Amino acid sequence: MNKSKEHGIDAVNQEFKKYEQVEKQQNYHLAEKEGEDEFDDVYQIKTCDMAKFFHGGEEGRAAFATELGSALEGIGFAILTGHGVDTNLYLQAEQMVTDLFSATTREERMKYEAQRHGSVNQGYFPMKETTIIHPDLVEGWVFCRRAFNMDDEVDFDEMAFWPKLGYEPFFRTVVKSHEQLILPIMQSVLQYLGCDKHGYDQKLTGTNFGFRLNYYPPIESSDAEAGGGRMLGHEDVDLFTILPAQSVDGLQVLNRENMKWIRLDPPPGSIILNTGDYMQRITNDRLPSTTHRVSKPINESLFGKARVTIPMAVYVWEKEVLEVLPCCGEPKYEPIEAETFHTRITSKYYGDDYTDK
Repeated sequence: MNKSKEHGIDAVNQEFKKYEQVEKQQNYHLAEKEGEDEFDDVYQIKTCDMAKFFHGGEEGRAAFATELGSALEGIGFAILTGHGVDTNLYLQAEQMVTDLFSATTREERMKYEAQRHGSVNQGYFPMKETTIIHPDLVEGWVFCRRAFNMDDEVDFDEMAFWPKLGYEPFFRTVVKSHEQLILPIMQSVLQYLGCDKHGYDQKLTGTNFGFRLNYYPPIESSDAEAGGGRMLGHEDVDLFTILPAQSVDGLQVLNRENMKWIRLDPPPGSIILNTGDYMQRITNDRLPSTTHRVSKPINESLFGKARVTIPMAVYVWEKEVLEVLPCCGEPKYEPIEAETFHTRITSKYYGDDYTDK
């Protein structure tokens, strides 16, 4: 039996250290511990204007690379403005996610219960079953590239991935908008590190991703009293995650310098960007995979409002090899195939038999 089953919401991350594939010294409770956790009200997550990249010429791109790289190296998080994505899509997406979870029954959703495809557990995650570690107060649905008709194929079977017609075309628009940001972000990161800024262009053109619809229902008094979190403290497994700002707060970022939590509530229409384990591995720990979690809103009046988020985790394909970039010093890590790397980590969430043997 995993320790997760024994400790539940009282578990700490270091209980699962054997699954990690990058160095993580931080020690924290997976769920917020009222009266124990401390909060950092001073640290400001840096805001980076992507308009400099898109419209500022070489000088603007260099300036954006410096801003973004220093933010990610400092804490692994940045807030992006000037990204060019139609922010009306985000308003519509919130309603579409709410509709998806309210217009379908649990029985209908369970027909798409998550299963491993390649590296990623894709499909529907019921309430309190996002992982085996901790009963998160969220329903989720993960759609990878295969769930979208990215090439307008006439025989694409939408109902193989989606419970009702009409959702795939809308969310495909969101995904394609975010795809336009992948190379600018990675090129800027590589330029900041002093690498060939086009070194990942081929790997990230038409790459795989995990587009997740998170629906956090209103918080019931019994859940609030039980001490459960909306989503456990964790580090993302990917290169980086593109997360449009949410309308209900709750996202908290761990400042490893003082082990205090930063309550992150970015402006509407902005994008939260954070680096994950893939990125920490290839940058030789220079860009950290930073701990974050979702807790209850500060304002209790928002307990009765659902929270919706649509993060897009950017991966490389399973057979790609993750190896330390030549500009990042003497490698601390051996080269490893992405699928092996990914599944060894996520076995802590899904069980030891999930790993790629």
